[in-house]
Amino acid sequence: MIVLGRWRLRTATSLLGHGGVVAIPTDTVYGLAARLDRPDALEMIFAAKGRPSSLALPILAASVDQVVELIGSLPDAAIELADRWWPGALTMVVPAPSDLAAKVGSAASTVGVRVPNHPLALKLLAKTGPLAVTSANRHGEEPCTSAAAVADVFGAGGDVCAVLDGGPSSDTGSTVVAINDEGMTLLRGGAISAELLAGSLERKHRRP
Repeated sequence: MIVLGRWRLRTATSLLGHGGVVAIPTDTVYGLAARLDRPDALEMIFAAKGRPSSLALPILAASVDQVVELIGSLPDAAIELADRWWPGALTMVVPAPSDLAAKVGSAASTVGVRVPNHPLALKLLAKTGPLAVTSANRHGEEPCTSAAAVADVFGAGGDVCAVLDGGPSSDTGSTVVAINDEGMTLLRGGAISAELLAGSLERKHRRP
């Protein structure tokens, strides 16, 4: 495994473009990333983690515009939450085209999307476009919060070719909510409380 300094964005972009899996920093924990148009790389993420195929891979993007371009549109509640909490530690599971959902392993026509609040991740995503990214860890173990930890866990195998060193990360994952026309449902607690998210929606709806 290659450990890439933060100035090696071009190398990380090239490795991803050639179908490699690259570990990247985010504002929550380090993640294993692959391009959405590289099916072999997506399969390698599942293999490297030992992740069950029934657990779909989330998608990270550089902006709301990238997300909308990818999936077509967002529910009103998702737009409201994105305005308040993106970039940030909020993953929203939203309706998506079935072909995109199938790429990341979703049996339903939904995908999890997030814009991370990490400058290096945002620069990379601006170059590559949206990436499938899931926490860098063996399934069921604690996520990695540094490039050195990623190298310790995945360095001996061949599925993860590099890690982009963005310094230490948080040890708290993103909050995950499902969004549809009926509103918001909490799926996993995380860095942003469900109460704050619900309050954001209520304040928006109370405005004249």
